[in-house]
Amino acid sequence: MRDFEEITTIEKVDAFISDHQLSFLYISRQNCSVCHSLLPQVKSLMDKYPKIELGHVDAAEVEEIAGRFSIFTIPVLLLFIDGKEYVREARIVHMDLFERKLDKIYENVVG
Repeated sequence: MRDFEEITTIEKVDAFISDHQLSFLYISRQNCSVCHSLLPQVKSLMDKYPKIELGHVDAAEVEEIAGRFSIFTIPVLLLFIDGKEYVREARIVHMDLFERKLDKIYENVVG
């Protein structure tokens, strides 16, 4: 499984998104049981998409993330293409639907 880059400031979040054509953020908190159970599934799925850069943000550590991306619950999964948000999943993520969305986008962007 691929590792997620730990992102610890809102400036690094902005740079991460702008520096990569395909960037994915997994936003969670330490005390979130849903976050911890979903992360291994997301990590496993992301092996299918090697050109997507992976980042992880702890919402308790980077408090500005909630305001920047209008986050009201966690976990939140965000996919950006050329700096623009294309996919957002939150709290209860249906992995099969999420995978289908990623497949379509990845095929169109990467070819």
